[in-house]
Amino acid sequence: MSLAAYCVICCRRIGTSTSPLKSGTRWRDIRNIIKFTGSLILGGSLFLTYEVLALKKAVTLDTQVVEREKMKSYIYVHTVSLDKGENHDPFSTVDIEDHECAVWLLLRKSKSDDKTTRLEAVQEMSETHHWHDYQYRLIAQACDPKTLIGLARSKETDLRFFLLPPPLPSLKEDSSTEEELRQLLASLPQTELDECIQYFTSLALSESSQSLAAQKGGLWCFGGNGLPYAESFGEVPSATVEMFCLEAIVKHSEISTHCDKIEANGGLQLLQRLYRLHKDCPKVQRNIMRIIGNMALNEHLHSSIVRSGWVSIMAEAMKSDRIMEASHAARILANLDRETVQEKYQDGVYVLHPQYRTRQPIKADVLFIHGLMGAAFKTWRQQDSEQAVIEKPMEDEDRYTTCWPKTWLAKDCPALRIISVEYDTTLSDWRARCPMERKSIAFRSNELLRKLRAAGVGDRPVVWISHSMGGLLVKKMLLEASKKPEMSAVINNTRGIIFYSVPHHGSHLAEYSVNIRYLLFPSLEVKELSKDSPALKTLQDDFLEFAKDKNFQVLNFVETLPTYIGSMIKLHVVPVESADLGIGDLIPVDVNHLNICKPKKKDAFLYQRTLQFIRETLAKDLEN
Repeated sequence: MSLAAYCVICCRRIGTSTSPLKSGTRWRDIRNIIKFTGSLILGGSLFLTYEVLALKKAVTLDTQVVEREKMKSYIYVHTVSLDKGENHDPFSTVDIEDHECAVWLLLRKSKSDDKTTRLEAVQEMSETHHWHDYQYRLIAQACDPKTLIGLARSKETDLRFFLLPPPLPSLKEDSSTEEELRQLLASLPQTELDECIQYFTSLALSESSQSLAAQKGGLWCFGGNGLPYAESFGEVPSATVEMFCLEAIVKHSEISTHCDKIEANGGLQLLQRLYRLHKDCPKVQRNIMRIIGNMALNEHLHSSIVRSGWVSIMAEAMKSDRIMEASHAARILANLDRETVQEKYQDGVYVLHPQYRTRQPIKADVLFIHGLMGAAFKTWRQQDSEQAVIEKPMEDEDRYTTCWPKTWLAKDCPALRIISVEYDTTLSDWRARCPMERKSIAFRSNELLRKLRAAGVGDRPVVWISHSMGGLLVKKMLLEASKKPEMSAVINNTRGIIFYSVPHHGSHLAEYSVNIRYLLFPSLEVKELSKDSPALKTLQDDFLEFAKDKNFQVLNFVETLPTYIGSMIKLHVVPVESADLGIGDLIPVDVNHLNICKPKKKDAFLYQRTLQFIRETLAKDLEN
């Protein structure tokens, strides 16, 4: 400030000085101004330079810290030699902070050559719930397919372990999902097909949306393809076509070489697009999951299934409240999990318990086989009532369940593997999904026996539980197994059988079929239930002798109330005398044919007597 003031004074003196005598003084003042101004500029420049350098040093970032922060969101893999002779451990030299050690150590354990160590690592990951989001993402990006599948099959796993599926490819120009589904079906081989696969394939490929709309009244289109649409009056035609395409692809996916074609032609991505589009359509999603489950039976396709994002989708489906959705997802993941599952679950074979990996030793199997018009899940639900409907929102499975074997029995007997089987049946050929399908009890029993053996049935003690025609299938399966040396384990490990209203001596349903409009053309299954059926009598005589010889434990339940078929026909489907096998207790229950296998509540006699039989029959096996 003083320097600046002095310069100002000198400037004024110069400006006001006009006398020549004072010219020397003026030049002296000018020199002083130049000298002080130069000093000022030089000093200011040095000061500014110092401040800039100090500021630069203050704001310089530590690049190592930045790199460590980056690693919280992304995994950087160093380029290493692919020489198999060199042993590289990518986790041995990673530069991490102390609090990150647990994550990387678990990743390292999950890639161990020791199977037990790998399983322990997955278990520890699934039980971890205190990590930050980036730590879950780190595991999701760095883990291998085995670890990912193991996490999906662990009950307490956090869904943040799973990345979103990769983006789906765009649809072709002027195309639709329906059209691409047809193209996928058309690209599959037309060899090794049975009549039903050929029927569904030709129907799906030949029918257009316009023709479907014209055939909306298919029930009256005698002789045409419109007949199968009698069940689809309320559906959108394009959705109906998609359903028929999916039905055909389900059948194709049972053939290994056709699964390869589905994968090669982009089927995994197309099915995923359909799965997302039809979130509110369980029928479509069910068929899609059946296809993926069949493809998962082929181990060489596992990497493609994982890469396409299906494991992430199924991990979420496993946690669904809908038993059907969760059970289909459990089948897919079990077929993918070669670390802990040796069995293979073919289409129609569903494990109700345990659906996740478990430390609980499984000591015995209980198999549920439904009857006519039944299903793997709905047949075994709790008996519907007004009180039950009121209590459904409470989500108390002890008070109401949509599948009592999965909830009640699994909780009461956790050491059991509980399997439910599904197969297609109809009362009338009018409602047959495949008009060419004429499967006898003998054919179905061989088909189911093959699938159950692939699922490991026979490796442990077994109790069979059946309803209606399902009991006839059980009898036929056991007789067929006794004739085949490779099936001897099934016979040797069978401990007991429960029959819910099984028509051992025939059913009134077959007798009434010709008089009932709904059963104008009874299906083969119904015809085989006729009291004068020679095949039924032979089956009964042969099995009775066989069961006595093997000393099977048997429990029979039978209905005492008639069943309404439609809105007008009331029929006592299985009378008491027909439900009497000839061995074991025969217990009448005041319910109709449909409710004989549906207990009203957990403490009802029907369920408690069933539970008592299972525990007594398997007592020695469960103790061991």
